[in-house]
Amino acid sequence: MIITPDLKDKVALVTGASRGIGAAIAVALAEAGAAVAVNYRERADAADALVADLNKAGHRAIAVAADVSQAASVARMIEHIRSTLGPVDILVNNAGIAIVRGVDDLTEDDFDRTITVNLKSAFLCTQAVVPSMRAKKWGRIVNISSGAARGAGAIGPHYNASKAAMEGLTRGYAARLVKDGITVNAVAPSLIATDMMSGRTELAARIPLGRLGHPEEVAQAVLMALGNDYMTGQTIVLNGGMAFV
Repeated sequence: MIITPDLKDKVALVTGASRGIGAAIAVALAEAGAAVAVNYRERADAADALVADLNKAGHRAIAVAADVSQAASVARMIEHIRSTLGPVDILVNNAGIAIVRGVDDLTEDDFDRTITVNLKSAFLCTQAVVPSMRAKKWGRIVNISSGAARGAGAIGPHYNASKAAMEGLTRGYAARLVKDGITVNAVAPSLIATDMMSGRTELAARIPLGRLGHPEEVAQAVLMALGNDYMTGQTIVLNGGMAFV
């Protein structure tokens, strides 16, 4: 049985939510009753289409453009959400990039861009929503990490570093916000059937379960983290049995 938390009267922000894992999470949150802000940077058409589908189904949703790696852009986004839907109660830091590089062709720019988009964005968005969560004595933050935080991965050491640091960020915030009624957890999926994995079905051979994961399965793990008041500072790993933590 899948237990879905009741998120009625909650406002959720999902970054990088125009497609893939982010879109699946946005749908799951809306179906659980939350009003959802679908953040995107470039894919306005995809974000608008997702929001239109959610609104047509009777949910409250808006699309909001923002580069979440830039503080001023984050501040404008949070204010727009507040004035349209209300203060953010639930933050899912999903925005990220995956620049595939080997050790010999990895550049300083690749490293800086990856850390900025994958890690700094989570810091900026978290800092922006914590005050309103503290005021309510309730908040939920979920950071989307990766199996690359612990394993070699296929993208590169810069990506490994960004995701391992995100899990450190998760624990650091969790320890400091728990007394304010705010939980902070991470979900770490590996080899999920998204655009990033397009044309790479051979990777399923690595997975004992025999298939790639589904974005909706990642969304289920996010819902579990949101609905569990006693869990904070933890990482939920989804990898089809490739590794055990």
